Amino acid sequence: MSPFRQRLAGLRLERMLASTQYAQERFVNTYSPSALRDLENKPSLVDFMFRRKEQRVPSRPLPSVDPRAAWTRRIQSGLRATWLGHSTVLLEIDGRRVLTDPVWGARASPFPLLGPKRFQPVPVAIDALPELDAIVISHDHYDHLDYVSVRALAALNVPFVTSLGVGARLEAWGIPAERIIELDWWESTTLAGLTLTAAPSHHFSGRTLRDRNATLWSSFVIRGERNVVFFSGDTGLSPHFAEIGQRLGPFDLVMIEVGAFHPAWGSMHLGPDNALKAWKQLGSGSFLPVHWATFNLALHAWDEPAEVLLAKAPEGLVMPLLGEPIEPALVEEVQPWWRKVEQERWKDSPLQVASR
Repeated sequence: MSPFRQRLAGLRLERMLASTQYAQERFVNTYSPSALRDLENKPSLVDFMFRRKEQRVPSRPLPSVDPRAAWTRRIQSGLRATWLGHSTVLLEIDGRRVLTDPVWGARASPFPLLGPKRFQPVPVAIDALPELDAIVISHDHYDHLDYVSVRALAALNVPFVTSLGVGARLEAWGIPAERIIELDWWESTTLAGLTLTAAPSHHFSGRTLRDRNATLWSSFVIRGERNVVFFSGDTGLSPHFAEIGQRLGPFDLVMIEVGAFHPAWGSMHLGPDNALKAWKQLGSGSFLPVHWATFNLALHAWDEPAEVLLAKAPEGLVMPLLGEPIEPALVEEVQPWWRKVEQERWKDSPLQVASR
């Protein structure tokens, strides 16, 4: 038996069995696919035939910023966020620091030479991070729970806050049980003056064919003395968002997944259009898009999420460069930095060079 399976026992197993989301030896979503049918966009034959022709990886490395100098500066609003790629964000909230879904690994895969490869490096090394108060892990998929990163972060003596059952994986990887806090939906814990609450999402879990939905998946709300942040983890569109907004809002910042989507995945991943609907249902907060521009995990162009968001909701978005610390309350407008990547590619193309 694996160390993971061995640790799904005792109090951990008792709490899993007591969860309203646990049924027939696995976790389940609140809403069935049929209940969400009106929320989904079905794929067409055109999608499958032509979307593979999209520019799924940028033609050159994306611009990024080394955040270390900025992290030493005073925060005027009490809330600063640094997007480090995919769903990894360093939150500085009311004097505390929280790291979400830390993934520094080269691949979102169980195999070192196979599977989705990172096309954009993290702009700062783990050992260059400032002192942390908590690490939040939403669920156990490879692009959110990364063995290499967890092993490196283990040396920092920081508590991990995660969903039911995921702590068994962390413990199997060497994180002491006393540093692991597992939460069911709507449960909270207090760390260093912050209240962290696990909230519903509509997704799934598993790292092999044999452990599908053996652990829970969650969104999270991080509440400080003055500021409140929502982090979606992975999720599809569901009525949960309105309930979360009513019960745990209002929010100063919402971090919602927008990439690695397909219209057929409406109930499991949002994509930019459904992310905008989720933002509206949450009812408050500046919107920092995450879960894009790092791995090639779907059939859309790498910059499609950014273009859709900018076209449909230019106000309220915060879309910083990778590694750029920003205070959402002080951001006035979005600068479409991603466009320069492909513009520079065109400048360097043989046709453009020949015409000079």
